[in-house]
Amino acid sequence: MKSTILSLLFAATALHAGETSLFNGKDLSGWEGNPKLWSVEDGAITGRTADVGDTKIGHNTFLVWKDGTVADFELSFQYRIEKGNSGVQYRSKQLDPGPFGPIVSGYQADFEAGKTYSGILYEERGRGILAQRGQKTEIGTDGKPVVTGSVGDSAEIQAAIKDEQWNDYKIVAKGNRVQHFINGKQSIDVTDLDAKAPKDGILALQIHAGPAMVVQFKALVLKTD
Repeated sequence: MKSTILSLLFAATALHAGETSLFNGKDLSGWEGNPKLWSVEDGAITGRTADVGDTKIGHNTFLVWKDGTVADFELSFQYRIEKGNSGVQYRSKQLDPGPFGPIVSGYQADFEAGKTYSGILYEERGRGILAQRGQKTEIGTDGKPVVTGSVGDSAEIQAAIKDEQWNDYKIVAKGNRVQHFINGKQSIDVTDLDAKAPKDGILALQIHAGPAMVVQFKALVLKTD
């Protein structure tokens, strides 16, 4: 018990001014989603579809952070994934729920168990892929992204991602510019000049429709100053 208390105290004091821990390491307080899909395992938020029977979920669904919205911020977290696709929604909005739980639209910091989508910027239920991994893009008033440069080699960024192990992810959103980083390597840099560009909204964690998968999150820290 003493070591647990000391660990909690250390975690609290490790935060800096303007930082908020979004997960207490014990339960899903402050989060809302389908309890058949989301739980806490081994001190990590866990989305699991392997234990819900043979029926595949019919739509992407989410665990939604209910303690506020975000506009300009930095979010750092760790993730690991076994099979499938996932991501973190930000500057997003909650739509009417589906039979498998909450449905969300907006920016997504994507990652997967495969080799293609980790690090990209995707707009869920919106404009689709806004930047592939390694790209610097500008989205015009027509809502279409134009590649304006590079932030790194896509294959090198992918090579630094550890399969089925913990990886570090950071999202930076300032004004109309958003950036993603995985294990210290920048993966996208997007300037969104479209009138439809989201300026603020909710945070949420994704379970993707399709085959059975497991995704875990921990060390979620939000910085707003």
